[in-house]
Amino acid sequence: MASAAAVSTPAVPQPELASPVPLPPAETTRDQKPPAPAADETPHIALLLPLDSKVFGRHAEAVKNGFLAAAKVQGGGAALPVRAYAVGDEPRATVETYIKALAAGAKLVVGPLTRNGVTAVVESAAALVPTLVLNVPEGRIASPPGIYVLSLQIEAEARQVAQRAWQDGFRKAVTINGDTPLLARIHQAFVEEFTRLGGAHVIAYAFTPEPEGLTRIKRAVDTGTVDMAFLALDFTRARLARPYFGSLPVYATSQVHPGAAGPLAGFDLAGVRFLDMPWLLQPDHPAVMVYSRDRRDDIELDRFYALGIDAFRIALALLAGKAETEIDGVTGRLTLGGDRQFTRGLTAAQFSDGKLTVVRERP
Repeated sequence: MASAAAVSTPAVPQPELASPVPLPPAETTRDQKPPAPAADETPHIALLLPLDSKVFGRHAEAVKNGFLAAAKVQGGGAALPVRAYAVGDEPRATVETYIKALAAGAKLVVGPLTRNGVTAVVESAAALVPTLVLNVPEGRIASPPGIYVLSLQIEAEARQVAQRAWQDGFRKAVTINGDTPLLARIHQAFVEEFTRLGGAHVIAYAFTPEPEGLTRIKRAVDTGTVDMAFLALDFTRARLARPYFGSLPVYATSQVHPGAAGPLAGFDLAGVRFLDMPWLLQPDHPAVMVYSRDRRDDIELDRFYALGIDAFRIALALLAGKAETEIDGVTGRLTLGGDRQFTRGLTAAQFSDGKLTVVRERP
């Protein structure tokens, strides 16, 4: 689900936060009115997550735990209490729960997490208070005023990898892509961005675990017609493919980051450059160290825990009626765009001598 709920990288100190800027007030349509106060209304932050989902329940629980961990560290006396609302997989029920949270006094909503849940809320016109959704809606739906987007969308990450490769001076790419929908989306996003920047996508290969097929890729690489490779692959596939690219610079997304897989995996992926969040690459960074860790040996759930931390930090800014133009977040450098989507500036890293090395930014 990393990206996705498509359902789909000792650190250099980050820049100080820019001055806060006011957020526009949430707007309503001519026929909309805020819900009437209920007798038991209590002002609170509503955390709307698919905690009852068989597919996404564990991811939702990780987000909730991260959100509450950040509330414990940063909430203080000024923050509203947090109330979690469990939803399942049905979009209509998600909207009904959203409306129920408003009637109960929610002053800000964080969630939904799944793409179909976000799409349902965006299309419903029910968002009468500031709302931070945790995925992107389907298609090209324009988010109504008052809705903000923070996500782990893998396509945005792949586009950022393309930008990094271009900034590093590479212009002619060979790509290798896997056979899953997630890997196909990664491949498409990289190619679209790399060519938009002016790069040439010279040739694409479908991944095969067979040595004969990988050897054909090696022969093509050895012709010298490309100056870089992009692996739209996960850790297991990338580990098999990497040796066939020789000394050619190789880029990938965080899908190749295995977590605590040991030095052998690092040697197999020698030289591969990728982007990931500070939470996983810079544990001794001051912005990361202040938060407790969710003690699970699952790198995917760890990412969603970090998403919960940053969601709380943005929630505080929204409650105050302002948003920092840049937040030194644990999921990346968070910048609010004109479309009310937060861009995550990721940390660059590469495998070297069996270890992960954070790549220092150019001055």
